[in-house]
Amino acid sequence: MTKNNYSVLYRKHRPYEWSDVIGQDHIVSVLEGSIKLKRISHAYLFSGSRGTGKTSIARIFSRALGVSDNDVYEIDAASNRGIDDIREIRDGVSTLPFESPYKVYIIDEVHMLTKEAFNAILKTLEEPPTHAIFILATTETEKIPETVVSRCQVFSFRKPTREILKSLIIKVSKKEGYVLETGVSDLIALLGDGSFRDTLGILQKVISTIEDKKISIKEIEMITGAPKGSLVNDFIIALAHNEKEKALSVISSAREDNISMKIFISLILEKVRIILLLKNAPALAKVLKEQVSEDDWKVLEHISKDEKNKINSAVLLELLRAYDSTGRAYIESLPLEMAVVAVCG
Repeated sequence: MTKNNYSVLYRKHRPYEWSDVIGQDHIVSVLEGSIKLKRISHAYLFSGSRGTGKTSIARIFSRALGVSDNDVYEIDAASNRGIDDIREIRDGVSTLPFESPYKVYIIDEVHMLTKEAFNAILKTLEEPPTHAIFILATTETEKIPETVVSRCQVFSFRKPTREILKSLIIKVSKKEGYVLETGVSDLIALLGDGSFRDTLGILQKVISTIEDKKISIKEIEMITGAPKGSLVNDFIIALAHNEKEKALSVISSAREDNISMKIFISLILEKVRIILLLKNAPALAKVLKEQVSEDDWKVLEHISKDEKNKINSAVLLELLRAYDSTGRAYIESLPLEMAVVAVCG
C-alpha cells in the first residue's frame, strides 16, 4: 500500500453490511427487524458521540431498503444550515426516486441548522411523501427542537468500549500487514476515546509515519504525543514509595511537555489497576501481561510484589476523583496534584 492510501484507512474499513457493525447490536436488531416486518418510519434520529458509526449505519440501512446511491442524499448541516438549503430539500423531496422504492436524506450534524431551517424541515417531517425517509444524525440531541425529535424514531449510539476498539485495531493492523508490540492496541484504544473514526485515525497517522511493519509503544508515544510510559511509571513508583515531592515533580514535567492531564491520569489508572489486581488476584497475571509492554510489566510486577508499596484501593479512588474533576478544573493538573497531596499526606 502506498502512503497516499493511508488517508482513507477509516473509509476503507468502515462497516458496509450489518454483519460488519460492532458495538451497536441494540440498533442493528431493531432496524433489521423493521425491514423484515416492513414497518419503516419516515424519520429517524441517530444520536451519539463522534465516530460511533451513525452515518455508516444510515448508509447500510439505505442499502438494506434497496435504495441505490442515486437516491441517497447526504447533507452536512454544518455547511448547509440555512433555510434556503432546507427549502431546496423540501422542493426536491416531492419528486419520485430515480430507481429505488425510497429517497433517503441523511442530514449529518443536524443540530447545526438554524431555527428557521428547523421550522422548514418540520413541515416536511409532519407530512412527508410516502417515498421519503429522513435520517438525522447528531452529537447534540439537546440542541434539536422537541417538535422535531418527537416526529422521529430516536436511536442512541453507544461509545465503543476499549475492548471493542482494541479488537478493531488488531483486526485492521493485521489486514494491513502490521505487527503490534504488546500494549500498542491498548494505548491506541485509550487515545481513541470511544470513537471508531478517531481510533483508526491514530492508527493511520502511525502507519503513515513508520518505515517497517512493526509498531512499538515508543513509536505511538513519539507520533501521537502520548505520555511516555517511563513518565507514568515514575509517577506510580513515587506514589508506591509515598514520595510526594517526586510525584509532584513528575506532574510538573508532564505539564511542561503539554501532555493532556486527562490522558496522563487515564494511563496512571490503567497501571494502578493492574498493580491492585496482581496483588489481589495473581491468577490474572497472564491476561494482564498482554495489556502492557514488557518494560512496563517488569515495573508493575515489581511494585505489586513489594509488601511496603502504598498502592491500595484508597489511592485508586483518589485518582478516579482526580480524573472526574480534570475536565472541570481551572488548572488542568490541579486535581492530580491534590490527589498526590491527599495520598502522600
